[in-house]
Amino acid sequence: MLLAPFFVLFAVVMVLPIGYALWLSLFTEKQSGLGFGGTETVFSGLGNYTAALGDAAFREGFLVLLGYCLVYIPLLLAGGLGLALLLDSALARARRFFQLALFLPHAVPGIIAALIWVYLYTPQLSPVVKAMEAGGIGFDFFSPSGALPSVVNIALWEWLGYNMVIFYAALQAIDRSVLEAATVDGAGAWRTAFSIKLPLIRASVVMVALFTVIGSLQLFTEPLILNKGTGSAVTSTWTPNMYAYTAAFDRNDYGLAAAASVLLALTAALLSFAVTRLAGNREKKSKERKARKERTA
Repeated sequence: MLLAPFFVLFAVVMVLPIGYALWLSLFTEKQSGLGFGGTETVFSGLGNYTAALGDAAFREGFLVLLGYCLVYIPLLLAGGLGLALLLDSALARARRFFQLALFLPHAVPGIIAALIWVYLYTPQLSPVVKAMEAGGIGFDFFSPSGALPSVVNIALWEWLGYNMVIFYAALQAIDRSVLEAATVDGAGAWRTAFSIKLPLIRASVVMVALFTVIGSLQLFTEPLILNKGTGSAVTSTWTPNMYAYTAAFDRNDYGLAAAASVLLALTAALLSFAVTRLAGNREKKSKERKARKERTA
């Protein structure tokens, strides 16, 4: 009975919309006659899926996502872990202040954050760009080569502090006696961090990596804002999510938009499975190595 409200809400906001998207992806609208009649909804089977996969713009969106993930995910995980380890170290001072300062950008809504950075990227307005130009550094944040780093920077600014807090909380949960024992055995700060702390928070790292992969595939808000009136190389179909949005609300092709969304969801599910499976295999191998060492000892 206590779980019933959750399952009802889950069915209403998750299961039913997903089912409706699957149903919608199987139909398309066509005009009757010579185009002078009304439109009618006809069953197209997998036609919308083949149309989406056959569209070069949709496929290129996945290439953009691939480049984004290869840059963003390692920087986010390494940066969050590095900051959390620094705050957890004995040399850290003013921990509360730095936690709040680093977490604060996450409290800013994504649209507002993107608008702030668009202002900072615009040459005619940005004091940052002017300072870079004064120092002899020229970089166009809206160019084809600068668009991806610009989006990665916005996402890092938003999410780095949030993941740092998760890692820091996991580090605080480590039994202090384990760290004291490592210190007594002669382990330095680096050895303690990489050989003791990181293995003990592996579950948190896997969880953050999983959520980051899913969130990266849903990239939408930041490039959408960059696309609006900035002369940016970010197009209306720059990512699969933007492709689906454009198909639905600019071209009124809801069947194609639903098919693109389903394909993106399947990709996210496969990558999530791969991340969890890889983490599970590493955990299993680690336990096997530990068991062999204990038997040898």
